[in-house]
This record gives sequence, C-alpha cells and structure tokens, in this order.
Amino acid sequence: MSTTAFAVPFDTLAFVKKLESAGVPSPQAEAQAEALTGVFQKVEESRMPDLATKGDVLELKRDIAAIDAKMETSEAELKRDMKEMELRMVIKMAGMILACVGMIVGYLRVFPMPVQIVQPSIQEMRQTALVPAPPPALLVPPAAAPTQSAR
Repeated sequence: MSTTAFAVPFDTLAFVKKLESAGVPSPQAEAQAEALTGVFQKVEESRMPDLATKGDVLELKRDIAAIDAKMETSEAELKRDMKEMELRMVIKMAGMILACVGMIVGYLRVFPMPVQIVQPSIQEMRQTALVPAPPPALLVPPAAAPTQSAR
C-alpha cells in the first residue's frame, strides 16, 4: 500500500471544541481528534485498491476494443467456414443424387422390366365386332343439313 496521505473531509478543530465543551480536557480532545483522523486515513487507504483510476478505465476500454476486434474477425471466419461447409454439403448431395440415379439406370439395364402385352378378353372382342356401323346414307355433312330458319 502507498503511504500517501489522503485528504479526509473532517474538521478536527470543530471536533476538539465540541469535546472541550462537553468537559473533555484539551490534550485528550486533541489526541482523540488525531486518532480519529488516523482511522479515517486507514479506511481510505484500504478502500483505495478497490477504486479504479482514469488509467485503469482507459486500459479497460483498450482491452474491450481489442476483444471486440477479435470477436468480429472470429465471426467473419466462422461465417466463411459455414459458407464453405454449405458448398461442400451441396456438392456431396448432388454427387449422391447422381450416384443414385446412375444405380437405378444401371439396375434397369441389367434387369429390364418385363413388358407384358395384355390381350383383350374374348367378350370385348365380340362386342366390338357385333356393333354395326351406321349406314352411309344417314351420315350427312353438317353444312349440307337443312336448317329450320332457312325454310
């Protein structure tokens, strides 16, 4: 701890006069005033390490600014790394999709799907043969058909 004296706002003369008016002898009142001043100084000295000076505050501001700068660079690096990882994942996904499509195409070449021709049932064939075609005389082209408004 430093040995510098601190200015304590304590009026020793008023304190001594008050003690003398209460009946305390003058040398004893002066001794008590000096003792009380010493106590106040000790209290101030013990509190001094807890107080921040202007230099401490400036140093703290510099440290905070340095930490902010480091955080900004770390954030930028993290964003860049995330973009890189995203690109890698997209490339890997595209590769996997192409590999799956290639495997499916290869499987279909090795094991082609059987084509099955389904013949219509006999009943269906009979029905199409039994339906007579309309006579040609009944087929009239729409332009040659007489209309009722033309009569």
